[in-house]
Amino acid sequence: MCFVRPIVTCSSEIRAHKKIKMKNRKLGTNGPLVSAIGLGCMGMSGVYGQSDDATSIATIERALELGHNFLDTADFYRTGHNEEVVGRAIRGKRDKAFLSVKTGMMLAPGPNGSMTIGPVNGHPDYIRNAVLYSLQRLKTDYIDLYTPARVDPNVPVEDTIGALADLVQKGIIRYIGLSEAAAPTIRRAAAVHPITALQIEYSLWSRDIEAEVLPTIRELGIGLVAYSPLSRGFLSGEIRTPDDLKDNRVHMPRFQGENFYKNLELVEKIKALAAEKNCTPSQLALAWVLAGGEDIIAIPGTKRIAYLEENIAAENVQLTPKDLESIDAIMPAGIVSGTRYPETFMKLLNR
Repeated sequence: MCFVRPIVTCSSEIRAHKKIKMKNRKLGTNGPLVSAIGLGCMGMSGVYGQSDDATSIATIERALELGHNFLDTADFYRTGHNEEVVGRAIRGKRDKAFLSVKTGMMLAPGPNGSMTIGPVNGHPDYIRNAVLYSLQRLKTDYIDLYTPARVDPNVPVEDTIGALADLVQKGIIRYIGLSEAAAPTIRRAAAVHPITALQIEYSLWSRDIEAEVLPTIRELGIGLVAYSPLSRGFLSGEIRTPDDLKDNRVHMPRFQGENFYKNLELVEKIKALAAEKNCTPSQLALAWVLAGGEDIIAIPGTKRIAYLEENIAAENVQLTPKDLESIDAIMPAGIVSGTRYPETFMKLLNR
């Protein structure tokens, strides 16, 4: 099954945030309207270098001020720290925020800036306990979208989704998500309860889902939440040498050795095309993701207001059919060198 992108037209006024025309999109067939570009909050907990809570909170507040309500966090981002930051930022503004929370993974700092991962847990008892702690840290009485971060191979997905469905009935969560799940698993989950969104990596660098997963979720009416749409910052064009990376990315194959320089050549071509469009490489990359369909939400991560405003201005970048052809010629599916994660993490995907 081929992947066909819709035809869109051209525009160029994209840089100043005052000109941004905030766009909403429906999150799956059974979900609400949310901002087409959300905010990934993981980096606010030291995953990609140092972070400052006050700066992070100001960035979240600015996102809400501009109407970009989709906030993505997880209970395992620095052991709950991320949820606490988000909770402080939305205090008094809960009605303006759409909270997306992931659970079921254990992450811990490893040697030399690496991350170690513990077992994935999708057991109903774990889910019921974890959501209560998330509510406390977020200081809210409900979560909009609650998502197992990975599929637990030791727990039938029907059991995990059954526990989440019970939380929906109790009003503790409003919608159920999945993340990094294979097409057959998605179908099994959707047979238990409607799935509102699939959160999965999708960008010019990561297009694996186009073959099977994307057609499946579209058949089932499930929205796509694209995380790492800027490929962990590489598509911004600001990473020039491996020395620019002083965090967990140095342990990811795409940022290592010969892979780094091969991928950098691709980014240089994207930069040239972005210059022709009078936008930044990040904006071009985000516009490409959004051009994939009205059922796609992008959640680039940042902890600074300047980058937030740059990212959300990508909604005003409109790509012509010629632009899309040029981009696909530069970065066709599968051209990127290296895997998304180290081997240990790769085993957790597409389950």
